[in-house]
Amino acid sequence: MDETLPPCPECSSEYTYEMGALLVCPECAHEWSPAAEPESGDQEVKPVKDAVGNILADGDTVTVVKDLKIKGSSTVIKVGTKVRGIRLVDGVGDHDIDCKVDGVGPMQLKSSVVKKI
Repeated sequence: MDETLPPCPECSSEYTYEMGALLVCPECAHEWSPAAEPESGDQEVKPVKDAVGNILADGDTVTVVKDLKIKGSSTVIKVGTKVRGIRLVDGVGDHDIDCKVDGVGPMQLKSSVVKKI
């Protein structure tokens, strides 16, 4: 076998292996399709905007613009709650802000329900 597999795109581990049609990294458990290799630097990053159109960045402080019910809990995040030190991520669905809300804990929010301070 003269075939060499590409390193993991997540952690750059060289110990990748094939599992069916996917490539798997044993160190970080990342799975990806070899046909969908990421293009180097050609991807445009869209700016993340808040509810009123301001561009958000890592470390910004935002406020919640509407009451948010927390799934699986009776807790509600009230309008005007400050969230400090946000981090922009590619989250689940359209949740693109990773943060820690005081009194609630770590969670992901949609940028459409926050306003930059």
